[in-house]
Amino acid sequence: MTEFTHLDISRAAKVREEKIAPWVQVSNPKISSEGEFLLPIKPLIDSGVLPPSAEESGSAHDAIGNLTNKISCQHPVLKVIGNKNGIQFSVDRALLIKSVLSKVQEDRDQYGRHSELFSRNKGEKVIVEYSSPNIAKPFHAGHLRSTIIGNFIARLNHALGNKVVRINYLGDWGVQFGLLAVGFQLFGSEAALQRNPIQHLFEVYVKVNQAAEEREEIHRQAREVFRHLEHGDQAALSLWTRFRDLSVEEYSRIYKRLGVQFDEYSGESMYSERSQKVISQLQQAGLLQTTQRGTGVVDLSEDNSMSFYSTVTRSDGTSLYITRDIVAAIDRYERYKFDKMYYVVDKSQEDHFCQLFKTLEKMGHTWADRCHHVKFGRVQGMKTRRGEVVLLEDILTEAQRQMLDNMQQAATTKHMDDPEEVAETVGITAVLAQDFRGKVLSDYKFDWNRALQSKGDTGVFLQYTHARLCSLERESGMSVPASCDPALLQERQALQLLQQIAGFDQAVHKALTDLEPRHILSYTLQLSHLVAAAHRSLKVKDSPNEVAKARLLLFHSARVTLANGMALLCMTPVDRM
Repeated sequence: MTEFTHLDISRAAKVREEKIAPWVQVSNPKISSEGEFLLPIKPLIDSGVLPPSAEESGSAHDAIGNLTNKISCQHPVLKVIGNKNGIQFSVDRALLIKSVLSKVQEDRDQYGRHSELFSRNKGEKVIVEYSSPNIAKPFHAGHLRSTIIGNFIARLNHALGNKVVRINYLGDWGVQFGLLAVGFQLFGSEAALQRNPIQHLFEVYVKVNQAAEEREEIHRQAREVFRHLEHGDQAALSLWTRFRDLSVEEYSRIYKRLGVQFDEYSGESMYSERSQKVISQLQQAGLLQTTQRGTGVVDLSEDNSMSFYSTVTRSDGTSLYITRDIVAAIDRYERYKFDKMYYVVDKSQEDHFCQLFKTLEKMGHTWADRCHHVKFGRVQGMKTRRGEVVLLEDILTEAQRQMLDNMQQAATTKHMDDPEEVAETVGITAVLAQDFRGKVLSDYKFDWNRALQSKGDTGVFLQYTHARLCSLERESGMSVPASCDPALLQERQALQLLQQIAGFDQAVHKALTDLEPRHILSYTLQLSHLVAAAHRSLKVKDSPNEVAKARLLLFHSARVTLANGMALLCMTPVDRM
């Protein structure tokens, strides 16, 4: 909706209209009363329209004043004001109300996606690698962040018209499998494997690691098993295939609960054979050096000092994790010719990805700069009342159980056909919202009590707001009209809510630019607070018919916008709770 102001700014600042689109914002409806739109100072300075000195308070007033004076108001812009925040624009409210409400009605579940802000990004080929657990190990809480952040990035890019490939790159190769194979021979049980495969394999893995601390022979046997695996030994491959299939089956069940999907399951195993070819290429290019210990390394330093290097082979010539990552990246570019590839992996792996991208660059792959590591912090405090949570499934079940308890105790809970399913959906929303509140890179402490509150900035509050708006539509006794008289929506609460609805595409654009779900979450929470305020004062029932219809259309538009925001956050809105 900011296009109302673009022509006036373009002429005054002598900047192309399309460049201005990301600069102009819908003013925060709760704190601004000087205009519906804001052009902040920062982009004007960054683009050279204003001098850097404009950031200083004294200079800012003069610089903004001079630019403001050059802007000639043309309908629908009615007034332009320069202040400490930048330049604010007041526009024809009737036209704004009509434009926003008709746009929501026209786009419906696509509202917020068809904006000039996204014209440059559409149609890109984007690969997102996320979740990526290790086979034969439980889906631990530590995998939660990679799974839900990666799912958000994939869904956002897909929603905005990019061609997305979602890859789950399993840790299904390496000496750790050799250790597990040895462990299964020593501690495994076919009966226990049939009952609970992942739990049993994890118990075996723990036991064999403990035994290996005392018996070096176990490590030697594990290396031998992995060597046989890399050379295609049928017995080793058969056991590996069985463990991998059992793991994928278990993970798929948990992904279904989370609403997570993948286009491709791959893994390190796919690239074992090709790893040797990459090692040969590095040798032929003169990039591979052998250390005194016999390991193969690539010098990544700018001055050839080995101050920064990557180890790509063991002393016995077998491949390492990074070797297989190099092959995987090359394979993906050959198959997809991607514009961007995101690796959603915690921040402790920052050095690994620096080495990976630099090695690809050294090998002459000009597309290496299209690869990006999306770093995220760690989560602490995910405990049930019975103690530490080990499995991600425990977290989801705990969220459902606590939410069901809360719903059963709440006086406002409505009748539901399947309360367990609603509790599951709302519980997962609570977990997502708690995770998405802060910066992706930040560590945070999970708090069950805070996450499951129905008031405040929580996922439960989002679901409650959406269900409340659904109830309002059901109980209104009217169909949602296609349009209304803007003169009937002039109350402060109505205008603030409408202004918030108008700014949805900006929140989506910011989330895409920063790869931060918190921008959309913050937007939907503020929208929900404004809905609550409007709901208290703008009654639909018992109001004059035309007034009731106008308000119903406004609340319907808010519900559509809220549902769209929640969908981008990978939350499933409920219509009763």
